Amino acid sequence: MDNQNKSSVLQWLMPTAIMMVVVIIMLASFTHKANKEAANTVSKTLISNVESYGSSLLHDLEKIDSVELPIAAILAQEGAKDTARVTELLQIAAQSAGVDEALYCDLNGQAVDSDGQNVDLSAVAYFEALSGATSPYVYVEESKSVIVMERVSSDTAQGYLLLFYPMERFSNMLYKSGYDNGSFLVLVNTEGKILGLSGATNSDYVKDGNLLTAVDKVDKAAARSLRGRMNNGSRGNVDVNRGKEKDVFIFAPLGTNRWDLVLYVGGEYMERQVRYLRKNTSNMAMSLLIAIAVFFCVVMVINITSKFRSNAKKKELEDKADTDLLTGLNNKLATERKIKEFMAQNPDTQSMLFMVDVDNFKKVNDTMGHAFGDEVLRSLGKQIGGIFRATDIVGRVGGDEFMVFLKGITTEENILKEAAKVEDFFKHFQAGEYVKYKATASIGVAVYPQEGADFETLYKAADQGVYKAKKRGKNQLAFYRERNTDGVETEAIPETEDTTDVDDR
Repeated sequence: MDNQNKSSVLQWLMPTAIMMVVVIIMLASFTHKANKEAANTVSKTLISNVESYGSSLLHDLEKIDSVELPIAAILAQEGAKDTARVTELLQIAAQSAGVDEALYCDLNGQAVDSDGQNVDLSAVAYFEALSGATSPYVYVEESKSVIVMERVSSDTAQGYLLLFYPMERFSNMLYKSGYDNGSFLVLVNTEGKILGLSGATNSDYVKDGNLLTAVDKVDKAAARSLRGRMNNGSRGNVDVNRGKEKDVFIFAPLGTNRWDLVLYVGGEYMERQVRYLRKNTSNMAMSLLIAIAVFFCVVMVINITSKFRSNAKKKELEDKADTDLLTGLNNKLATERKIKEFMAQNPDTQSMLFMVDVDNFKKVNDTMGHAFGDEVLRSLGKQIGGIFRATDIVGRVGGDEFMVFLKGITTEENILKEAAKVEDFFKHFQAGEYVKYKATASIGVAVYPQEGADFETLYKAADQGVYKAKKRGKNQLAFYRERNTDGVETEAIPETEDTTDVDDR
């Protein structure tokens, strides 16, 4: 009986012992895998956070760069000789980009800032780096800022448009981040030089201004690994052994200039995060997913909002560049460009071009003063712009010259009707608040595409009409090819070398 009992106990004990050993091994393996997976999850999360900081920084720099593009285009078109105009454009750029400092400098280093002051950059250390820069971003040690550069290259202007992004903004990256007080985030170059710092400023790793040199003093092997992986453009983390304690550096490339972002956290912080993940992995995974989703939604909303704002600012700048400041109409360049664009897209759509030259306007300025003359032009621009469709093109192309392009005038009846409307307008036009002045005009009309399939030819034909109107005694309208009341064309006006009425202009 005793032997049977012992045999029965052994029969149950052996499988139970084996099962316990297997369970212990499985628990140990699970614990090891859970710790490893938790550590990997924490590491990946921190890497993702570093990349998100980099995306935010690049977004700020790219926003500034997007503001520079239209300003640089205007400088390339208008040139940079007019200091007042350059100053105005720099002020617009600085305000739109949200920076305090903006400069335009030529290839010799002679610059103008947004206050209109002349600045000599030829002896400044970063000036030589501009010409050879392969990236629009150049770090400036003296001012602790990043230059966002746009090259200006045209026949009228050769130089650089520079907006300065202050690295003080970078210092707010870790504000309320949830990391330990000793944590910090740094922007470094390939040599480990610290370009920007956010977080703890009293750490031994940042005091000398070079992160890699400081790590080398603590753990040479870790410093070699960190340097090599950063130079290879990889992302990850490196543990630095500091006696019995461990420090963790998480790094990721910024994506420009071979700059890297490096986040430092203590070993205790990592262990807390691993324990928290291991304790409630499912909830933590869900929380991380929600946090990541919320973060990317916020970034998406910010990007979309910034894009809308950037487009609005760009549209505002383009409108300002296209507008005649006195009359509010299109200026000469905008008028010609818009007409040429219509012609290119609608080569067979019949339209009309009016050239309007105010009669005896020089006498108005001489007898009643330039202020009253400006009031006449301002009033004329406002009133003449209101009698046409919103799709038509109305612009001021000279001191007292206006151009009107009516799109899609399909019939001869409508051609005569529109001509009569313009002629009638000047019969009733008055300007001046206290002194009423009745301005008249000589008007030339040409029909597109019959009398000019390109802008220059059509303009020349309309100008011939102006010449004919002046020759007849002014204050009237004349077609390039005369039309009778039945809409039948007659002979075109013979071209002359000089169509200018000296007394009028």
